[in-house]
Amino acid sequence: MNKILPRIGAAIVTITIFLFVIFLIIDFSFGSYFVCMFLSIGYIMMVAGFKYECADDRRVAANIGMVLASIYAVLILLVYFAQTTSVRLDELNEQSSAILDFKRGGLIFNYDLLGYGIMALSTFFTGLSIKADRTSDKWLKCLMIIHGIFFISCFFMPMTGVFSNASIGESSSGGVIALVFWCVYFLPIGVLSYFHFGEAK
Repeated sequence: MNKILPRIGAAIVTITIFLFVIFLIIDFSFGSYFVCMFLSIGYIMMVAGFKYECADDRRVAANIGMVLASIYAVLILLVYFAQTTSVRLDELNEQSSAILDFKRGGLIFNYDLLGYGIMALSTFFTGLSIKADRTSDKWLKCLMIIHGIFFISCFFMPMTGVFSNASIGESSSGGVIALVFWCVYFLPIGVLSYFHFGEAK
């Protein structure tokens, strides 16, 4: 069970990222929001597996990665549950829409960036906890640690106001390109994690 659940989590991560790219390309916002909620759950399952198997001298890094994964999941679930319920179904006034509608930027968009910034930190510390004996695990470790760099842009860019008066999010061409790039980068992490837990003793 301790290997099966993380492997299922890695499969969820891989499938949801793949679906996210498709929904992004065909401009199906509800679908992209919906799968991102399951991505966060799958990611927690995957990180929990790395935490379980790590050596004692890497336990602190694994614990930090797990806690940060939980924070990421809470933020993302709040953001996308709001998009698939209140924003989609309720008639929001202008002020509420400016705050809650992801496509309009504002607070919710910034929370989304914060969530993925926290996820990047989580992958960094989780990567540090992995003991890479196989070549595939070395690639996985490297990808997870380097992914931590995304924290810098996700955390600090909203503070500069660069998103305040621009067309942002997945609805803009620049936003689509950025999200596709992230998906192309993160997809191998899900795939390599899936095989990692399949091969782990």
